[in-house]
Amino acid sequence: MRVLAVFLTLPLLLACSGETSAPGPAEAVAEPVMLGGVDLNQPLRAIGTEPFWAVEITPAALTWSGVERPELTVANPGPDVQGTTAVYAVEAAAGASMTVTLMATECSDGMSDRLYPLTATVEIGDETLNGCAQSVSALAVEPRP
Repeated sequence: MRVLAVFLTLPLLLACSGETSAPGPAEAVAEPVMLGGVDLNQPLRAIGTEPFWAVEITPAALTWSGVERPELTVANPGPDVQGTTAVYAVEAAAGASMTVTLMATECSDGMSDRLYPLTATVEIGDETLNGCAQSVSALAVEPRP
């Protein structure tokens, strides 16, 4: 009878021990790629004035837009980070090229009191545009007085 009681309580003891089936493979978490205190794995926005333009950088794509210009979306190749500079260089359909260079230098957009941690240069076709960049989440926060 004792042997039967041990066999009946053994599964209960194992269940209470907190052990479950073998752990599955760990989910891959991307290591932060930092530049000027900004994680390049998170959505970023580079903006400029005169002419007004923006580049949205997400893990999947780079989307360039400008006033009265067609939008251009290309796959994000990931940044090539060298020291204090990150470069996204892509060839789009129909031979259009776009290079976004981010530098870890403080930047002012010239139109607000906001300071950005990154300076941005965008080369699209024959045009070179200068501006600033920051994470989308930080841009959602009001600038400090």
